[in-house]
Amino acid sequence: MSSRSTLTTWSLEQTSPGDLLPAAAPEGDDVRIVRAEVPSPEFSRFLYASVGGDILWIDRLSWSYARWQEHLRRPGVETWVAYDRGTPAGYVELEPQDGGAVEIVYFGLIPAFRGRRIGGHLLSYGTARAWDLAERWPALPPTKRVWLHTCSRDSEHALANYQRRGFRLFDTEVTEEADVVAPGPWPGALPPAS
Repeated sequence: MSSRSTLTTWSLEQTSPGDLLPAAAPEGDDVRIVRAEVPSPEFSRFLYASVGGDILWIDRLSWSYARWQEHLRRPGVETWVAYDRGTPAGYVELEPQDGGAVEIVYFGLIPAFRGRRIGGHLLSYGTARAWDLAERWPALPPTKRVWLHTCSRDSEHALANYQRRGFRLFDTEVTEEADVVAPGPWPGALPPAS
């Protein structure tokens, strides 16, 4: 018999670019945020597994190369990557939806880069790019809403980070889910001591 636990999912939104409350860029670090303009299933899977390995991101682990490629080539799907001194530190994935909505489908940092003020900056930057998505994709309607969801399996700071950036809660769902084992990143991989 598998064990089960309660999972709380919070859905949050912004309905105007003025809702965004940007975080300051980290001081003293050479942090850059760059769009990955060439669809690369290998790179996107690396980011997904590296960021989500310890917080139970498992839904895309079974995707084939072709499935990744199909997803990444959809008009308006964008991946924005934060680099700390040339090393990938985390990413934001944007996906346009009907009616001018843009979902922040994935956002997070590789464990070794958490707690260094990169996350708030990356989320601010990614949210701003969601608001101006149609400027880069003229066939898309202007963005009217940016939304995302987070859950109790994500970082304990995730919900507060979204709210500090101006996202407002619009739905909470509580379900019972089968427990799963975090797939990684791999045994013994721990962030450096601060």
